[in-house]
Amino acid sequence: MDSISVALIDSHPVTIEGVAHVLATQGTFSVVARGESSQDALAIAGQHRPDLMILDLAIPGDAVAAISEIAARHPGTRVIVFTAVPSVEHAVSALEAGARGYVSKSCATGELVNAARAVIAGATYVSEIFASGAIAALKNASVRKIAMQALSLTAREDQIVHLLLGGRTNKEIASDLGLTERTVKHYMTVLMQKLNVRNRVEVVMAAQDLRRSPGGRQGIAFGSAARPSMAVSSFTVREMGPRPPRLSN
Repeated sequence: MDSISVALIDSHPVTIEGVAHVLATQGTFSVVARGESSQDALAIAGQHRPDLMILDLAIPGDAVAAISEIAARHPGTRVIVFTAVPSVEHAVSALEAGARGYVSKSCATGELVNAARAVIAGATYVSEIFASGAIAALKNASVRKIAMQALSLTAREDQIVHLLLGGRTNKEIASDLGLTERTVKHYMTVLMQKLNVRNRVEVVMAAQDLRRSPGGRQGIAFGSAARPSMAVSSFTVREMGPRPPRLSN
């Protein structure tokens, strides 16, 4: 497998060293350039044409404008935002500017690697903590549809969605799954929160969107890598399990 060239843009040298070390342990990534500002990002994109650029939003200059220009001028360079900014608004701005990933610096180190692999494979990756809010906030309808695929449903929630799509009532779902009706209502409340909808009808509509989306959701969890990756132009998410050491912010 050819080495994946990576540029790291961050105003904190410790973060750059940490990310470079994590990528080096994977054997498939090669850090070809480092920078600390939006201007550096633009210059590096033009000079090195890296396969991947991992960029912090909190760098000097207009990071979002730099992402937009890189996406337009150098489409072969895929940008992942790696940031400590816990803002859905910033996530939406970055994604709509052309970023292919938005990863929290509070994530486990394995998530950044998963995001890098997913983006190189043609997917879009968003950390779990941003995805639900991004669905409601994204202005671009096609990107919003992609974001829907980042939703995490447990196996039980997936069963309930399947029965909902079959027209089952809460009472019938409870009977089919051996649950109490009260438990089913609880799951419905959780589904409404996850799907960012207000009632049962909207749950069904959102579930239909999920089923129609390319590659389907098919049990993929937020931020999950051990399970199969989703199709091209989909959000990928991370496996919930033992967490590797965290990177310093």
